[in-house]
Amino acid sequence: MIRFFAIALSVVSSLAAEPLDLHLPTENHCLFTGEFGRFFMYVDRNFEGQATKPWEAGSYGFVRSAIRINDQVVCTKFHEGIDICPMKRDKAGNPLDEVTSIAEGRIAYTSPIAGRSNYGKYVVVEHPWENSSVYSLYAHLAEITCQPGDSVKAGSPLGRMGFTGAGIDRTRAHCHLELGLLMSTHYEEWHKKFGGGTNYHGNFNGMNIAGAEVSRFFLEQKANPDLQFSEFMANTPVYFKVTTPAHGTPDFVTRYPWINHGPSAAVSWEISFSATGLPLAFTASDRQVTAPLVTSVRPSSIPHRYLTRGLITGMGNQASLTKSGEQLVALITDQFPIKP
Repeated sequence: MIRFFAIALSVVSSLAAEPLDLHLPTENHCLFTGEFGRFFMYVDRNFEGQATKPWEAGSYGFVRSAIRINDQVVCTKFHEGIDICPMKRDKAGNPLDEVTSIAEGRIAYTSPIAGRSNYGKYVVVEHPWENSSVYSLYAHLAEITCQPGDSVKAGSPLGRMGFTGAGIDRTRAHCHLELGLLMSTHYEEWHKKFGGGTNYHGNFNGMNIAGAEVSRFFLEQKANPDLQFSEFMANTPVYFKVTTPAHGTPDFVTRYPWINHGPSAAVSWEISFSATGLPLAFTASDRQVTAPLVTSVRPSSIPHRYLTRGLITGMGNQASLTKSGEQLVALITDQFPIKP
């Protein structure tokens, strides 16, 4: 019955939503021609004495910090977006590429002070998709040419590519692009309880935006222009599930109604996560739990902590939440002190 409800909700959502007008954020369209080495900005890697410049490290997912486990090489560091190479540079090597909005929306936030984030100067755009707000983030800008509250179309200018932020030089200048969900509208309170340092960015701190695999979304949406973001999310592989006590319907579910795969009345919620910790589905459950509990995991011969950025621990078909995993569940269910 629940599966039927989820399918019906997906069909209704697809019928109601208009096709997305989606554009890449720069003139670099090599993603669509399969020239990935010209699209993704490489990262310098030295692994087991061999120096390389893999373009894969500029793509999304676990693509950095290689280690060897038994006979397998595993990348353990998660890259939440994609790094897009410049197409034009001046004589000094500075990028000249304009960075533009990937879709219609409004400017939700700008961060013009480079030293306040590893993202350097960055912009966040809010996109009103399927009765919810999905956010794109554009980082490492040399300059920002938009203001919070501005309305934008696909292709509207936001700024110019640069190399502001941590660990980037002129040679590796790029546009870092993310596309994801706002985890909580009370991030500041969560940050005070679990975070460290000063949060200069309110709800638009990068840690409060859970990034999806944006390059795959571009490719699949180009192949099928009717593809909606909710369908893309529903087709993202689940790595683990956590069942947590229900205290009504979480605000996250209210803001993203298409993520609710069952009736709202629940003793607990079973939350499906990708390997990166991206919430994919909330399903009402009758299971009695007193605290968040891992109730399903994809079996693996590699310790789960290496494959989930440390959100869960264990091996095989056994797993439990780490402190980071517990904090993630708290963030999307608002289970922390919130000011009235």
